[in-house]
Amino acid sequence: MKTLKILKYTFTLIGAAMLFGAFASYNSTSAFIERATETNGTVIDLVASRSSDSTSYYPVVVFEDASGRQVQFQSGSGSNPPSFNRGEPVSVLYEPAAPESARINSFFSLWGVAVIVGGLGLVFGLVGGGMVLFGILKGRSKAYLEEHGTEVLAKFASVEQNTSLTVNGRNPFRIVCQWQHPQTGELHLFRSDNLWFDPSDHIQQETVPVLVDESNLKRYWVGNPPEKQR
Repeated sequence: MKTLKILKYTFTLIGAAMLFGAFASYNSTSAFIERATETNGTVIDLVASRSSDSTSYYPVVVFEDASGRQVQFQSGSGSNPPSFNRGEPVSVLYEPAAPESARINSFFSLWGVAVIVGGLGLVFGLVGGGMVLFGILKGRSKAYLEEHGTEVLAKFASVEQNTSLTVNGRNPFRIVCQWQHPQTGELHLFRSDNLWFDPSDHIQQETVPVLVDESNLKRYWVGNPPEKQR
């Protein structure tokens, strides 16, 4: 399904971009800390920023730089409930050449962007990358079976919907078939790859060809019928 292919590559690219952004933010903050001077400041106000479903409070801090000039800045990190109270003393880091770009010396104020963006990037990257990797491994397994596997004819059992996977409100279909090992008599159940059309009308025979690895019958590939032409 084209949508699924687009999603897996989109998720991978978004994840990679977010991880790159988190790394850039980490490097920028590290460089800022190396250049910065530490001093004491005081929270004089909390600025409320409202969105559609929440409100965040951003502390406004005042401090004196090395020249004795009073500098005021608003933190770029907000929270709800507020992380600081009005009148609360805080540690401040600032660059002497640009004191207005000061930051509160706390973990979230310094590293919050890198942590949040990096966490989201990791989630997107794992989901998208996992889907890409699964497709690659599935393709290699099929290629191996086509070269080294044995074809058996399994009895068609049913067509089921894979409710564990939903894309755009749709669940894919899978062909279910069974095969009894001629030597051991053990019954094996095989399921096809996900199909984004109902294959019921395309199955005209009672048997379905299945490629199996005789040394590991859990490794198999069920032949898929062609999609009906429209």
